[in-house]
Amino acid sequence: MSGNPIGFESNDRPVLAIEDLTVSFDGFKAVDGLNFYVERNEVRVVIGPNGAGKTTVLDLICGKTQATAGSIQFKNRELTKMREHEIVQAGVGRKFQTPSIYENLSVFENLEMSFPRGRKVFGALVFKRTAEVVERVEAVAREIFLDAQLYQQADLLSHGQKQWLEIGMLLMQEPELLMLDEPVAGMSVSEREKTAELLGRISKGRSVLVIEHDMEFVKSIAHKVTVLHQGKILAEGSMESVQANPKVIEVYLGH
Repeated sequence: MSGNPIGFESNDRPVLAIEDLTVSFDGFKAVDGLNFYVERNEVRVVIGPNGAGKTTVLDLICGKTQATAGSIQFKNRELTKMREHEIVQAGVGRKFQTPSIYENLSVFENLEMSFPRGRKVFGALVFKRTAEVVERVEAVAREIFLDAQLYQQADLLSHGQKQWLEIGMLLMQEPELLMLDEPVAGMSVSEREKTAELLGRISKGRSVLVIEHDMEFVKSIAHKVTVLHQGKILAEGSMESVQANPKVIEVYLGH
């Protein structure tokens, strides 16, 4: 990537720098020349109407979809040249809309399986439940409000608790960029409030990128909001400035 993004010092580069990013599906540009920067320890929320390209951006960052053109740099490493598992190993964690947990295993076992050394087939064969592993599992379980459910089978958890468990499975890998796609969909009010508290805590020491439709939740967590429309940035700034933006009201908030 040549030069520095405008407004960034070389020693204070954003943790994620997306430049001129484009992806076309049969001639349709789902993401169109996108420039997007996320700072360290920032909670960034991306909002916008359906079909705006929000999930596609996450797919591009984690390597699930290949870019047609442009650059995605995470801590100065070019992600567009890397495979999905290499991107995970580089420190990028992603949670999809539907929780993908092992329902027949306990909360403890789900978290333990996500411990970095347990990830590869060979690693899983020689994996031992050391004091370090147990300590890490217990610490993460406390963080995600599931310490009382540690030995409960995962299929007995509420929908919100399953979402927290999947966030915990990502936290076990200690990502420096955590990406969450609609994390509070289907949650109760109290679960949404606890999730806001959780994201506030886990953003200390890592960056969090969230796609969300629940505006009250967005207001409670976002350091900065980006509005996407037709694969481009329509507006960016504080929740207040975005909500007052006539273009945003017209294409999104007015509906």
